[in-house]
Amino acid sequence: MEREWVAEESLVVAADPLRVYEAVADLRRMGRWSPECFAVWVLGRSKGRAEPGTAFVGFNRIRWRVWFTTGRVTAAVPGEAFAFRVSSLGVPVAVWGYRMEGIGEGRTRLTEYWEDLRREGRGAALVSLLGRVFTGVPAERRAAHNRRGMRITLERIKAAVEAG
Repeated sequence: MEREWVAEESLVVAADPLRVYEAVADLRRMGRWSPECFAVWVLGRSKGRAEPGTAFVGFNRIRWRVWFTTGRVTAAVPGEAFAFRVSSLGVPVAVWGYRMEGIGEGRTRLTEYWEDLRREGRGAALVSLLGRVFTGVPAERRAAHNRRGMRITLERIKAAVEAG
């Protein structure tokens, strides 16, 4: 199986892009959306308000496996984009993000995307190995695994935002 380096999923939410952004950019709510991340600890004084540079620790779980990663917000444009870079042991692991596109009549196309950064350079092979040990998901299956998780995440965000 050839390794995929990027994945994304989209759906339409019956809400304006700013409301959708407020849901995805509240780091403390990430544990409600994601089937893998169960909690986020925001570092510093941001009180959950994400802006570029905001640092956080994400606590993750797949079945009995539990691990954490560190993240830093890289994009926070209300109503348009929210993204963060994840690392482990100081080595880049991935970029995760959301794009919001207003499509009229108070509706938003919400896209979640992921890019694997474990390509080359310092520690990439080690972090890939640790990723398999801690998550149980080999690097060559990570994109497919993430697509399934993205669909769940997007459906949960949609349900919460549309419920008000």
